[in-house]
Amino acid sequence: MPRFSVIVPCFKVQGFLRECLDSVLGQSFGDFELIAVDDCSPDGSGALLDEYAERDPRVRVLHLPENVGLGRARNAGMPHATGDYLFFLDSDDTLTPGALRAVADRLAEAEDPDVLVFDYARTYWWGGTRRNVLAHLLTREGTFSASEYPEILDLLMVVWNKVYRRDFVTAGGFEFPPGYYEDTPWTFPVLLSARRIAALDRICLNYRQRRQGNILSTTSRKHFDIHDQYERVFAFVAERPELADWRPYLHRKMGEHCLDILAKPDRLPPADKAEFFRRTAEMFRRHRPEGVPVDGEVAVLTGSWTGYRIKRQAARAGREAARRAERARRAAAARARAGWTALHAHRPLDPRLVVYSASSHRGLLGDPAAIYRKAREIAPQLRGVWVVRDAETAAQLPPGVEHVIVGSRRYLEVTARAKFFVNDVNWPGTLAKRPGSVHIHTHQGTPLKYVGADLLDKPGARLGFDVPQMLRRADRWDYSLVANPHSELVWERAYPCHFTSVRTGSPRNDVLVDGGAGDFRERHGIPADHTVVLYAPTRRDYRRGGHVDRIDLARFAADLGEGHTLVVRLHPSLANGPARGMGLAELARRGIVVDATDEPHLADVLLAADALVTDYSSVMFDYAVLDRPIVVHADDWPAFTASRGAYLDITAEPPGHVSTSYRELAWLFASGAWRDEESARLRADFRSRFCAYEDGRAAERVVRALLLGEPLPGPEPVRIPGQASAPDALTSA
Repeated sequence: MPRFSVIVPCFKVQGFLRECLDSVLGQSFGDFELIAVDDCSPDGSGALLDEYAERDPRVRVLHLPENVGLGRARNAGMPHATGDYLFFLDSDDTLTPGALRAVADRLAEAEDPDVLVFDYARTYWWGGTRRNVLAHLLTREGTFSASEYPEILDLLMVVWNKVYRRDFVTAGGFEFPPGYYEDTPWTFPVLLSARRIAALDRICLNYRQRRQGNILSTTSRKHFDIHDQYERVFAFVAERPELADWRPYLHRKMGEHCLDILAKPDRLPPADKAEFFRRTAEMFRRHRPEGVPVDGEVAVLTGSWTGYRIKRQAARAGREAARRAERARRAAAARARAGWTALHAHRPLDPRLVVYSASSHRGLLGDPAAIYRKAREIAPQLRGVWVVRDAETAAQLPPGVEHVIVGSRRYLEVTARAKFFVNDVNWPGTLAKRPGSVHIHTHQGTPLKYVGADLLDKPGARLGFDVPQMLRRADRWDYSLVANPHSELVWERAYPCHFTSVRTGSPRNDVLVDGGAGDFRERHGIPADHTVVLYAPTRRDYRRGGHVDRIDLARFAADLGEGHTLVVRLHPSLANGPARGMGLAELARRGIVVDATDEPHLADVLLAADALVTDYSSVMFDYAVLDRPIVVHADDWPAFTASRGAYLDITAEPPGHVSTSYRELAWLFASGAWRDEESARLRADFRSRFCAYEDGRAAERVVRALLLGEPLPGPEPVRIPGQASAPDALTSA
């Protein structure tokens, strides 16, 4: 008996069907059967299903003699299912890699609940991906019923974001009705009947948003089926007195659902909208529980069609008036800001005022933070003010840190008066550089990937990135901090602007040189005797959204074995996207890995790690300061360099061993080669090239030389050596 029966109904989906089937058959968890139901499809779907069945014994195909529709096609597949759990997958959607393994593990952990609800992401025809906005509802641990956790009903009422214990479905007699919205009279009865529901905070399915062909986006009277579907839900509840308390909730839900259909421009023929409203209103009155007040959006169903239209028109007019008012407010605010800035622009610069920002105003971070702390230590006469993006970010600053919120009146005042500006990204274009002010640009690490003007011949990497505008903003730089000779050559080529390169080293790496203590291990409960392996991948420019799973984190953690802890830190640009929902969040919850993506201070994570595994992230240059083993996992190096470009071949002169497949990566750690003599030799060569200026005094150099005007203490210039295997993309003049 297999663990899963994956039921896939098919009708006119030949263009998407292979991708769907491959996503199932390619799963790392193979204990399943795939029951494909050909709903008398007029295209080549049936033949394609037969092709798959011939080459994979896990695939069985049912050819229906006539088209019965999505719901009844699912019904046709259920009697043939032998798995413990039913998984209904639409034939234009796909499973994410590792989805079945994650579901199976969660089912085992929850001791076989009646229903398991998991997360999904919408994947758009133009390439975008958006995670379910209610994903946070899936973080609940243990098992529960709908009455214990009614928020679970706020999720999209569909069948394909859940798996169902087959014995539970059989005992309940659940089946799909004909018509549109067939998921509604399945999902509500199932969830209300289930005694034990579990949740999985992981994206297991990609929900395809088709440009055309989505059945629910077809203008038709078939959308009237929604009324019959809710009648079935009400009938189900009426037959079960123990569910009577759900009637007010379902009554309101029905009204909201029908009004949503009515409001969408592509659902109902315009001539049928009045009839749809009247039928909805009649049903709403008939099923209204006694004594339950009607308020909010659904209150319009107690009135007439004319009243509904008037309210809709008034709402549209109100929204348009609000938009006009907002435009006028913004214009007035811009004029006020210009006036306020002009007022202070006539006042002399404050020679003791230093304005700091980091990572687009995200807080006390990176090189600017290190400079700020050193200035407070050795130059307390300087007044440091941080620019932050909002009040929430401001609340997270350490006590006593003076700050302003970007765009506020105080922001305009300090930026108009400040003598010094310290930032690791460009300041907004609205900030005017006054004569005599000094802009210090710290950058965000040693560059491996193409940046700045070098992106002009990489259209994929600069999608949405205005290089000329960026260079105009970089024209404000007076000083560019240099971490190593390689960086100096990159900055001066990639940013053809009038600035002076200053060989300081990386201020944020001073703590790594000094071996500062951190509490990362203690906070995350990592045993003191564990070997901590940090995995820090970067984003990919050949994939919209930037995230590509290069390794199976659960497998890697398992292969590392006892006495090891795998710590994962995603690229900052992926922290709030779907990347963590592809498995990282769930693995961290279960204690299989530690998710360090939200750790504000990278140095704390680096200090806790005994080894680094990365691909092409600049974190390798920082970690090399610690003189600890580094492994470069370069399984897609050709694709990466073709799409983004690289200044050096990191596979030719790496900071440690290079793996080009997961098998090689696992072997490096299993054999101990990750820290052998060859690894140490490669690391020493890498450190001599990229850590020459890292002596723990970088922040002090910046403060004394650039803020206080003292002579620059620092190392002698070091010439960048050429690469033996592949010439460096940069050469000195």
